[in-house]
Amino acid sequence: MSKAITVKVTTVKVIKALETRLATLEKDYATQETKETKYQKAIETWRKEVGKWAIANFSKAENIRINYRNYNHTLNIDFDIITKESVFPIEPQKDFEIIRQHSYDEMKEEIRNALSILRMTDELTVNTSTMNQIAKYL
Repeated sequence: MSKAITVKVTTVKVIKALETRLATLEKDYATQETKETKYQKAIETWRKEVGKWAIANFSKAENIRINYRNYNHTLNIDFDIITKESVFPIEPQKDFEIIRQHSYDEMKEEIRNALSILRMTDELTVNTSTMNQIAKYL
């Protein structure tokens, strides 16, 4: 049989942690458009750099495919260059997560509700079941 885990965390520490998480959530949500714009610009710059690299290394191209679309006068040239990932420019990585409005509202409301309840309690520690409910936000 497994033994039940007992958690004894002071209510003040849990309140502080939830307040910090709420502030972080609000900041992340407020700055996500700016971060996304910056990321999209970095991706566009990276694509141009990879294109320049591919043109410079076209002599190594294999499996060249050419397609001309007469209806919109577009020439598409597709080819493969066998190379290691470390040779061409590195793709920028997203260091943030997009939070949708409904998810943001839901998380914010649940954290605020938890904070309200914890501020009203006279208990010095938070029990295991409460910790299980709020752990996803910490």
